[in-house]
Order: sequence, then C-alpha cells, then structure tokens
Amino acid sequence: MSQKSAPTTLGTESIRKLLMQYAGPAIIAMTASSLYNMVDSIFIGQGVGPLAISGLAITFPVMNLSAAFGAMVGVGASTLLSVKLGQKDYSTAQNILGNVITLNTIIGIIFGVLMLLFIDPILYFFGASDATIGYARDYMVIILLGNVITHMYLGLNAMLRSAGHPQKAMYATIGTVIINTILDPLFIYTFDMGIQGAAIATVLAQMMALSWQLKIFSNKNELIHLRKGTFRLQPKIVSNTLAIGLSPFLMNLCACFVVILINKGLQKHGGDLAIGAYGIANRVVFFFVMIVMGLNQGMQPIAGYNYGARQFDRVNRVMRLTIYAATFVTTAAFLTGAFIPDLVARAFTTDDELIRQAAHGLFLLVLAFPIVGFQMVTVNFFQSIGMAKKSIFLSLTRQLLFLIPLLLVLPHFFGQTGVWMAAPISDTLSSLLAGWMLYRQFQLFKKEKN
Repeated sequence: MSQKSAPTTLGTESIRKLLMQYAGPAIIAMTASSLYNMVDSIFIGQGVGPLAISGLAITFPVMNLSAAFGAMVGVGASTLLSVKLGQKDYSTAQNILGNVITLNTIIGIIFGVLMLLFIDPILYFFGASDATIGYARDYMVIILLGNVITHMYLGLNAMLRSAGHPQKAMYATIGTVIINTILDPLFIYTFDMGIQGAAIATVLAQMMALSWQLKIFSNKNELIHLRKGTFRLQPKIVSNTLAIGLSPFLMNLCACFVVILINKGLQKHGGDLAIGAYGIANRVVFFFVMIVMGLNQGMQPIAGYNYGARQFDRVNRVMRLTIYAATFVTTAAFLTGAFIPDLVARAFTTDDELIRQAAHGLFLLVLAFPIVGFQMVTVNFFQSIGMAKKSIFLSLTRQLLFLIPLLLVLPHFFGQTGVWMAAPISDTLSSLLAGWMLYRQFQLFKKEKN
C-alpha cells in the first residue's frame, strides 16, 4: 500500500480488517501508555513514599485540564481531517495540519504560563494539603514547562492516525513509553531527583517522539505534509476544529471538576491516604479505559471517512464491532476489581492502610464497567462522524447531570463510600441514555439509505 493511497482504503477494505489495522496499533500504544502511567506511579510509590502517590493524584485535575485543550485541537482536527480525506478535499486537509501546529503552540504556551503563575493556590484548591503540596508542585512545574511539547506530541499523533499511518502513531507512543521507563529509575533513583525526576523523564520522552513526528510530516512524499503557507490560521478550519473538538474538551474539563470533587470529598472523609487510594485505583481503571480509547481511535478515521463518503452500512458495521470489543475490555476491568483488587494495589505500595483503601475503592469504581465500554464508544462515534452536538450532550449528561450532583450529595450520607459510588451510578444512567440515542441514529441511517 503506497503512502498516498492509504487513506482511500478506508472506504473499500473489510471493516473487520480495517478496525484491526487501525485499532490494533492504537490499542498497543494506549496500553503501553497506560502501563507507563502505572509504572510511573509504582516508581513514585515504592521509591518516594505513599504521600507522593497522594501528591501525584492531586495533579490529575491539572492534567485533565491540559488534556482538555489538547484534545480540543488534536481530536477536532484529526476528525475533520478524516472527513476531508473521505470527501477527497486534499487542499483543506493539507491546511488542517499546519493549523494544528499553530493552534497547539498558542494554546500550549498560554495554558502553561497561566498555570505556573498560580500553581500553589490551584493545587490547594484541587485538594492538596500541607503534607502533599510539595510533591504535587515539584511534579507539575516541570510538566507545565513542557506543556507545548505535550500538546504538540498528542496532536500530531492523532493526525498521523487520520492520515493513514496508525502504525507510526503506535511507534511514537511506544517509543515514548520505552524512553520514559528507562529514564524514570535513572532520574528518580540514580540522580536522586524523586518525583521531579519522573516529570523530567516524561517531558524528555515526549520531546524525542515529537522530533520523529515532525520528521515524518516533513516528508514531501506524504499525501499530507508540512508546507509553507499552511501555518496561518484559517477561521473556517479553526472554527470547525474547535466545534468538533468541543466534545472531548468538555469531557476533559468536566473530568477536571469531577476529580476536584473526588479529591475534596476523599480529603474530608478519609484524609491524604484516601486521595492516594484514588490515585492507585484510577491508574488501574485508566489502563482498561485506554484500551477502549485505542479502539475508539481506530474506529474514528474509518467512521469519519465512510460517513463523509455516505457509506452508512460501513459506518454501522464499524460502530457495532467496536462496541463488542469495548464491552469485552470493560468486563475484564470489572472482573479485575471484583476478584483481585488487593493484589493489584500491592504493586503500588507496601503501606497496608493504603492497600486496603485502594482495593476497596477499585472494587466500587468498576461495578458498572460491563456497560461503560458501550457508552464510551457511543460518545466517540458521534464525535467521529462530526455530530459534535450529540457527542457533547452525552458527555455533559454523564458528568454534569449525573456524576457531579452525585458527588455533591452521596458523601453527606455515605461518607467515603459515597464518593466512590457516584461513578458506577452515573455510568449506568448515562449508558442507558447513550443506548437510546444510538438506536435513534441507526434508524436515521436506514432512512437515508432508503
């Protein structure tokens, strides 16, 4: 398959084969990335201490907020790119790449500078205590200094997948993980830099991957490559990118507020160790969520291209196949939390109380996971075909209408358990709503076909 013909096979090749071809590398990359996050936490927990795990958990809202802006550009632009390639509008597709680089640079710098100016008040607001603020600050200052690199790396990886190079996107992620894993113990232990060492390792690894991505997109033999004149922001491309990317932006923004509420609730009802327990449970759950995200990333260019080409049968087939695979993954997460939560928690720490709280929290978090995969795929499906309003509605419904109110109410009656239980209840309600909306959309596809 030639480089310039790769995107066009999205409309002709077997759906099952395409999903394996596109989702396989994405799953490997996402799994490797989530494994790194767990290994990073293990190094910090075992090498620095249990309070360092809590300090790391305090940074999750900042990371979610950064990811919100990165996803708004990266996911929005990659989805738009898929649709334009399906429509064979190669001129616009070319300009999308240049605009992604410019947007990521502008947003990455502004976000990093603003967060650094108010880092301590922000971390205290996010649930830090005097015992954990030092760990959280040491980690986030370095991460924020490399914020532009992170945004650019994630954005170009999304563009690689939509431009017909899922394997190269996988190599970039795996390369980052391998470099991270090598540098982590070097900076944490050998150089005795503690949690700061973990942050430095992360930024350096992403910088190396970004250099390779830029080299790929500088190749003039690529259908989509860097050209002069494409970096000037074009209002239509920017507005369409941000409109499509608004859904993942709002999802990550809501996730930021959710983690703030979780941290504050756990701090009030359980203390610093309870926040650390959430940090451990969240890393484990994130491993399975990332696999589903890999499936979604594989589905996105296939669904986007075929929707742009008005091949609705192929859109339906890739959607259903992705749902089946995602359900299998999230059911595995449920079984892990139900039967071996203690074993999993012990990998992160030797503190008995932290192990007990993390195992209990993990069990509660995954209670509704057998149906979570379906809900995640449905949200991404609407986003993949450019139906931003429906994707945003489903995202906001889960977070704003269900999860946040539950986090505000349940802890008053059930304490720490109420904080943990908010997630499975909201997952159940949002999955039911997603099922109804997806059924309606399939009916519309049938009408358009006829």
